[in-house]
Amino acid sequence: MKERGGAGTLGIMRSDVATLPGSPERPNEDWAAAALPASGAGGTVVLLDGVTPPAGDDGCVHGVPWFTARLGGALTELSASRPDMPLPEILSAAIRRTAEAHRDTCDLSHVRTPQATVVLARWDETSVEHLVLSDSALLLEAPDGSVRAVLDDRLDRVPDEILRSLEATDRLRNREGGFFTAAADPSVAARAVTGTTPRAEVRALAALTDGASRWVDLFGAGDWTECFGVLRAEGPSGLLRRVRALETADAEAGGVRRWKTHDDATAAYAELRDL
Repeated sequence: MKERGGAGTLGIMRSDVATLPGSPERPNEDWAAAALPASGAGGTVVLLDGVTPPAGDDGCVHGVPWFTARLGGALTELSASRPDMPLPEILSAAIRRTAEAHRDTCDLSHVRTPQATVVLARWDETSVEHLVLSDSALLLEAPDGSVRAVLDDRLDRVPDEILRSLEATDRLRNREGGFFTAAADPSVAARAVTGTTPRAEVRALAALTDGASRWVDLFGAGDWTECFGVLRAEGPSGLLRRVRALETADAEAGGVRRWKTHDDATAAYAELRDL
């Protein structure tokens, strides 16, 4: 998707979203959107990475793609239409709305009830707000070309030997001392990494699920600034093609770097209109 803001607005000058499923045999559980409010004075980017449970073991009759579409739609609507609500309040309200949509049919107390990582970014003529929950990434590019990565690193702090065990991981899921995702509890919004940057200090931004951020944090093909350069020159689809090429080469070499060949991979990129 590519959009351009109208003349004289402070919205999106260019936006582009690309996604690839990890396997043709499974639905893509990622979700992303970029939107301009009707006023044109600002914009919002939403990105989710659904958490894949063991088959049929999440207490929900709908599935993760249903959940990410519901939650993503609510986040996009609220972040674009309610500038008076801080992003944590928007996440809390969207989680509550999504939970109510399947509370009567599903076991929302299940530890693996459908859940997702979240990246939210919203801007107007004065500031850029951000919210990151779990292991998706937000990149903010300054006018001088420097790039700042906003990350929630709590999952990275969990030892690999624990992550290899589903039961051990479940004991840390949405628990203090572990890591947090957007599931059915609205209070998790208070656990997100949040902040505000002056609008003049951001000329573009990008959101990446961990399937896309592999280019940096798994394969080490470049740093965050170089990753942003790929996004600017080749768009999100170009970055995803590069990731798939690295994954394929690694698989042919024995696939020692990760536990599955491909993951759902999504990237959203937005250039902001000059002030």
